Amino acid sequence: MALLPPSTNAAYRGSILAAWFLALSSVTTIVPGMIHYFLPDGGAGVIGGVDLSTRADTIIAIFAWYGAMQIPFGILILIIARRYRTLVPLVLLLTIFMQALGAYSAWFGKGSRGDHHPPEHYGSAVFVVLGAIFFVLSLRDRRAQQEPTT
Repeated sequence: MALLPPSTNAAYRGSILAAWFLALSSVTTIVPGMIHYFLPDGGAGVIGGVDLSTRADTIIAIFAWYGAMQIPFGILILIIARRYRTLVPLVLLLTIFMQALGAYSAWFGKGSRGDHHPPEHYGSAVFVVLGAIFFVLSLRDRRAQQEPTT
């Protein structure tokens, strides 16, 4: 039995740009995951500006836990973008949903207290807009667009 089933790329009808955008977004998931997991403070203090004078061990552990989830999730996104493109629209939609929840929390909800916003807060908001554009492109049938009209 193979680890990966056969590719579904031949059945994908959406824009190839949407698949490449998803591949790029995998990198923007894996790299922060590695930062959260491998930096001594998980990026909480040096990047996120989180005050680590109280409960630093718990905060750093939560960042490492989040990084441990981001790395394999990013790898899965990359595999889908490169090998199972029929899943690109679904994964884009779910990733948009995840980033929208994060952006809302960062700017208006639980995480909006304080003046400092780490790069992820901005990145999430930008991803929602770009992700929506590429989601629409992933649903458009590129073969129907290429056929000449008579």
